[in-house]
Amino acid sequence: MTERTKPARRGRRTVARHGELTSPHPLSLILKIVGVVVAVVLVSGAGVAAYAAYDFTASIADKSVALEGQGEVPPDIGAIEGGVNLLLVGTDECEPKFKQYFGDRCTGADAGGQLNDVNMLVHISDSPRRVTVVSFPRDLMIPLPSCTAEDGSVNGETSKTQINEAWAHGGLSCVTKTVSEISGQNIPFAAKVSFGNVINITDAIGGVDVCIGNGGIKDPYTGIDWPAGPRNVQGIEALQFLRTRYGLENGSDLARISNQQQYMSSLARRLVSEEVLSDPATLYKLATTAVDNITPSESLANPMTMVQIALAVKNVPFEEIVFVQYPVDQDPYDDNRVVPNHEAADALWAALAANEPIQVTNDANLGGGVITAEPDPAATSTPVATPTPGSTETPAPTEEAVELPDSIPGTSAADRTCSAGNVRADG
Repeated sequence: MTERTKPARRGRRTVARHGELTSPHPLSLILKIVGVVVAVVLVSGAGVAAYAAYDFTASIADKSVALEGQGEVPPDIGAIEGGVNLLLVGTDECEPKFKQYFGDRCTGADAGGQLNDVNMLVHISDSPRRVTVVSFPRDLMIPLPSCTAEDGSVNGETSKTQINEAWAHGGLSCVTKTVSEISGQNIPFAAKVSFGNVINITDAIGGVDVCIGNGGIKDPYTGIDWPAGPRNVQGIEALQFLRTRYGLENGSDLARISNQQQYMSSLARRLVSEEVLSDPATLYKLATTAVDNITPSESLANPMTMVQIALAVKNVPFEEIVFVQYPVDQDPYDDNRVVPNHEAADALWAALAANEPIQVTNDANLGGGVITAEPDPAATSTPVATPTPGSTETPAPTEEAVELPDSIPGTSAADRTCSAGNVRADG
């Protein structure tokens, strides 16, 4: 891709609206996948778990993908020093069953292609366990590495390309290699989901409860016209909610990431709720739906690996599950694109490498994607495992959190937010 030479514009931290882009966003569903496996193994019983593991192996091995350029995967996830990384990729594939919902994107000249519009790096720390999910904006301009495509051809490296073109450059392996290079992280595990995957998996748990703020959301591009207040989204509504951008106060792609993080936080709370964990039928439906709706790396196709990942995170408190956006600045050559803020990113990677608790300092209310809501005391943390009777274990000392730079937006799963709708509250 040729580098752009439009004169730079100076101003405050980027609020790029990315008005030329129309491709919709599905959401990668790491917490669903983790919840599915741990629920089946720990709750449904040995018989169901064994069947699910067999079905998983038989169904998913054939579509698994080898990852290029990543380190070897040890036999035990607990042996990965410093934790483990998993990349979740959401693609805008135009599946026949759902393409009628996506207008020009699935009827135009580009309908046969795919873009990796959602790229989320899930970092699971070692001891103590913490989970940090880093979302990379689809409009991020970075170099792409040399990648080998599925047909064996090699696409050379580029000097500056939009990150969501990495899928066309070499599929899941290339997206993983790209995120690995920009983050400096080894990523041994990866998986991909699409439009229909989002709908199917959301329906398997009975939907996700979200909150609409201001006076509501109106978005002609996704068909949303919803009033303010709580809403359970299922089916196509889940995808409409995750795609909406023009229905948000700011209308930017970065605001959409904040709104998607609201969905993920609510999803985490849903997965540990009694409605899911105490219902074997729901658990089994989750397991079989997950099998049918992800394309994993070869390293993730072993059901025991999924079990190990699930066990690693099952007792992580909500406040230690943090969703952040990779820090960016506006591209000086294009108002509709962003470039890395390496200084802020280095602070994030350093905190993760040291396994330090992190605290988001960015005010979520200023991004135009969400507004803060009153916390629900009953849903601020997940149950923490209690010591075995007679154990000499002592609680870990409280660590002082590292304050992230203000240029890194984010929330924790304990935070309660509502979509910053574009309808005025006063009518």
